[in-house]
Amino acid sequence: MGSHRRLVPSGFDRGARGATLCVLTAAAAALGVLPAGAAPQDDTRAEVDRLYEEAEHATESYNKADERTDTLRDQVDRAQDRMARQQDRINTMRDALGSLAGAQYRSGGLDPSLALMFSDDPDEYLDKAAVLDRISSRQAGELKELQGAMRDLSQEREEATRKLTELDRSRKAVARHKRTVEQKLSKARQLLNAMPGADRAAYDRASRSGRVPDLTGAVPSSGRAAAAVAAARSAVGRPYVWGANGPTGFDCSGLTQWSYAQAGVGLPRTSQAQAHTGRPVPLSQAQPGDIVTYRGDASHVGMYVGNGQVIHAPYPGAPVRYDPVGMMPVNTVTRP
Repeated sequence: MGSHRRLVPSGFDRGARGATLCVLTAAAAALGVLPAGAAPQDDTRAEVDRLYEEAEHATESYNKADERTDTLRDQVDRAQDRMARQQDRINTMRDALGSLAGAQYRSGGLDPSLALMFSDDPDEYLDKAAVLDRISSRQAGELKELQGAMRDLSQEREEATRKLTELDRSRKAVARHKRTVEQKLSKARQLLNAMPGADRAAYDRASRSGRVPDLTGAVPSSGRAAAAVAAARSAVGRPYVWGANGPTGFDCSGLTQWSYAQAGVGLPRTSQAQAHTGRPVPLSQAQPGDIVTYRGDASHVGMYVGNGQVIHAPYPGAPVRYDPVGMMPVNTVTRP
């Protein structure tokens, strides 16, 4: 999801005739025919665009919290499995210690020197005593092992409790970010619905992209990059769905994650994390398959596909589409 109102220079936009590009009305701007002041209801459009940008920030926060929740849930499940196995081990050791203690009790409780004095067969007694010494030594070792196991179990329980608390906080964060996204998008829809019909139609036209750029000669950096580009191109036209990572709908980072997953490459869930995945390359040396993040906080992301174009999931109502790589201020270009 992107904010498409900014005027930014684009060395890659081969269709633009001026030095700037209004990304909100990308279809008109790509032809270079958008005169200043031509679009009515600019204040409303700017507000809609601002709400979409804020919703994208919240979406990325939602994705991050949701990813964290999944990780914590897995950690808690593994901790619970370890605790169950440890408890079984403790129970087994307790049973063994109980058997040893019973054997010692049944052997008699006289002081060893008195028992030897009154024994009918001192040699037999000494043999038994040696066995009991070995049993006592083994019992002490197993008791020490039991104590260690119980300490480990206690630590596991403390860690699991901490993870459960963190999981609860993460779930609440997911819900909070979800409410924020829904509120922003609801307000944007209300503003759009209140626009005059002609302006709304112009906005809708800008949100559709049937244009397929000429990508002749665009060579991906690797076989897996080629596979990711092919996946991204297959997704063109599918709807923007916030919080989704395919295959029927996508948000911006969900699209790049899904596309590379089809190439067998795992990318992080958020655009901020994707900004640091792979090898940084200059924008002037971008090749198909490179990941391009936008804005100073890397809150939007797309995939470079060659000839100055990216494929990205722009914002609600705008399906996955091609746009000039310079549609917004570029933050990073990385090669997974």
